[in-house]
Amino acid sequence: MNETIQAHDLKKTFKAKGKATAVEALRGVSLFVEKGEIYGFLGPNGAGKTTCQRMLTTLLPIDSGKATIAGFDVQTKPQEVRKRIGYVSQIGGADLPATGRENLNLAARLYGLKPAEAARKITELSRLLDIEELLDRIVRTYSGGQKRRLEIALGIIHEPEILFMDEPTTGLDPQNRANLWAHIRMLKEKGMTIFLTTHYLDEADALADRIAIIDYGQIVAEGTPAALKRQISGDVIKMQFKTRAPEGLFAGLDFVNEINWQEEAALLYVNDGAAALPRLFDLLKERNIELDTIALSAPSLDDVFLKKTGRSLRDTGKEEIT
Repeated sequence: MNETIQAHDLKKTFKAKGKATAVEALRGVSLFVEKGEIYGFLGPNGAGKTTCQRMLTTLLPIDSGKATIAGFDVQTKPQEVRKRIGYVSQIGGADLPATGRENLNLAARLYGLKPAEAARKITELSRLLDIEELLDRIVRTYSGGQKRRLEIALGIIHEPEILFMDEPTTGLDPQNRANLWAHIRMLKEKGMTIFLTTHYLDEADALADRIAIIDYGQIVAEGTPAALKRQISGDVIKMQFKTRAPEGLFAGLDFVNEINWQEEAALLYVNDGAAALPRLFDLLKERNIELDTIALSAPSLDDVFLKKTGRSLRDTGKEEIT
């Protein structure tokens, strides 16, 4: 196994202002990423995704545990690690009053590229990321998607082995998100290893070769998107009631494998959704219980998160600040 990123039992604690107790941002995270894959780090805002990524990229000290990037220890060889990685942060790093070309030239020179080599890389990356016509415009005039593509170019101007991306499509409209996904796939096709944090279920499902689901500073599930969804057998039926239904409503039904109640809604995991629906309708009619909505679907990553944590990823948290 050709692992470019390895982490073992990473822990990080922050002292909260005005509070007596500290916040455990990471509580023993272990993972590995193979060369050339897109690794999705999926979880709600505040789960510890950004903290973990900043530790792996040498931007935050590791309290305990060990991590290696491209064979170099993050704590003892940070300069060697930085030579081999690119980083696109959630807030971006482009200089807004400068042009795209000026931004890329500065990044190239900071990484030690000579003028001719920098010019070659700027031409190559601007074509790859569809920003060639934008290079001499002030970055402040770019759209969100254009600015994000420039920031990716800034992160890979020195041809890193590994690219870290923190919430790369936050704030983008659907068209720009899809466009950026296509560019991320192109980077993978060129052999780059990508470590991607996201709280978007569809993004992780569409892009990642493997996913780690993190919650409250711990990894609760890991695997390919397909393998994770196979952990939820059969189909998922979601029912929203007009009034709160009794929690024992579906007890004893032999075709229901698992039930998850969420206030005035219920998620039922069944082997055969099409066969289960008529029997459920008969039961609800018999008990005089009215439905607001009902939906039948295949298992999703949100169902995996719900099974592992007891809550839906779609409904969690505020923006992550650690």
